[in-house]
Amino acid sequence: MSEENTKLRIDKWLWFARVAKTRSLAAKLVVAGNVRVNKEKAAAASRSVKPGDVLTIAKDNHVRILEVVALGTRRGPAPEAQLLYKDLTPQPEKTDEPVQVGIIHEAHKGRPTKRDRRQLMRLKQDPLDEL
Repeated sequence: MSEENTKLRIDKWLWFARVAKTRSLAAKLVVAGNVRVNKEKAAAASRSVKPGDVLTIAKDNHVRILEVVALGTRRGPAPEAQLLYKDLTPQPEKTDEPVQVGIIHEAHKGRPTKRDRRQLMRLKQDPLDEL
């Protein structure tokens, strides 16, 4: 195999693997410093990756750790894209406690109730207005 077939630009690989929606967004992700290749920050979108490299990607308040398995030749459907990497991201620990988001609990789905709206209004109310 030639040298060209064993390496691929990182922005192109991120696009092929469907980590980024477009190739330009993949390039911006790399240039912003959100991608590391083998624990080294990738400074440019032209950086090459090869099978066996481990990528650490920080995107949308999540960190994904992906091992490059294959380079790919096109941006195909999602099942084909998942064959390009092995996901090494550790699973989050499960807790038995119900998750609470602000005032509205997990049990309330959809629109807030009248009681929920009143509680939100009390929270948003400026304490200086009462003086």
